[in-house]
Amino acid sequence: MQEASNSPALAATAALVLADGTVFWGLGVGARGIAEGELCFNTSITGYQEILTDPSYAGQIITFTFPHIGNVGTNDEDLETTTPAARGFVLKALPTEPSNFRSTRRLQDWTAAHGLIGIAGVDTRRVTRLLRDKGPQNAVIWHGEAGSADLDALKAQAKAAPSLEGLDLAITVTCAQTYAWDETPWELGQGFGRQESPRFKVVAVDYGAKRNILRCLAGTGAEVVVVPATATADEILAHEPDGIFLSNGPGDPAATGEYAVPQIRRLIETGKPTFGICLGHQLLALAVGASTEKMDRGHRGANQPVKDLTTGKVEITSQNHGFRVVASSLPANAEVTHVSLFDDTLEGFRLTDRPVFAVQYHPEASPGPKDSHYLFDRFARLIEKTKTDA
Repeated sequence: MQEASNSPALAATAALVLADGTVFWGLGVGARGIAEGELCFNTSITGYQEILTDPSYAGQIITFTFPHIGNVGTNDEDLETTTPAARGFVLKALPTEPSNFRSTRRLQDWTAAHGLIGIAGVDTRRVTRLLRDKGPQNAVIWHGEAGSADLDALKAQAKAAPSLEGLDLAITVTCAQTYAWDETPWELGQGFGRQESPRFKVVAVDYGAKRNILRCLAGTGAEVVVVPATATADEILAHEPDGIFLSNGPGDPAATGEYAVPQIRRLIETGKPTFGICLGHQLLALAVGASTEKMDRGHRGANQPVKDLTTGKVEITSQNHGFRVVASSLPANAEVTHVSLFDDTLEGFRLTDRPVFAVQYHPEASPGPKDSHYLFDRFARLIEKTKTDA
């Protein structure tokens, strides 16, 4: 279809096309090409590099609601994985020149090098309202020469893109083989540390683990061994762990659960302390007989209030999930420990007859506040108590 002479499409070097036919024209950022995925929005005001490298965003296009993205540049320390799993990103404005002493590269250059396709100059408030009112939907980002977009083809591709429901995306972002991890959290003026005197061993099952989660585990005194998502219970137990950690990750937990849940059930039966985060939380719930479901909007941001029912305290949390555990489906031996103060979504539970607990959110604070760091210490204390009682 021929565009009118005053159409923004003639000057645009990028387009965001939604499955319902909505089109946003803008300026391309990062790599050129076409990317498709589920469009979502993130409300964080810091940590865009951590967000873009979070493996939990596999298969998704991220709309940043905060307008100042790219202003502190990028560096080689704020990575949550080596290769970003997100499909693309949407910005209000083109990134400015970075102004931060840690910056080593502009965001537009870093994303181009990693094949991430972005669009700037978009009314991100309108995108957010659309997703809020209609729920998540698939979209396509195009970045190329001005005036060369095949709009009809882009609309068709967006409409035909598969839903995340039923997709096992953890298998696409998990590690290929087992490895040891000893890096501890970053500190100003010191950088990352090393865990050289571990007190116990934790096997972390990688469904898309963020690096800072592994750092937090090592920081509590753990010798961390990371295994692929497909590792069997026998393979995990062969490492003789004192505790087991189930990581975050992308996709439909029911799909990943087809191979993960039987192994998790066997691990629970051993009585070893087990801690799950995000997808790990959902898989633990499935393993004890609960169910999960797709959310209408999802929780993505670093300002989500959660109440810890065991202490009565409210913590501001970082979250990134589009599925949730159905609270009413939990068995009698599962106690709800955390709830969302936004919408009463189940945010955590523990078993009353096993040293097992899990939370839906991200306590590692990358990005986000450190209100929930205590959960890693809680896991460490549980491990040490179990070892003492043995």
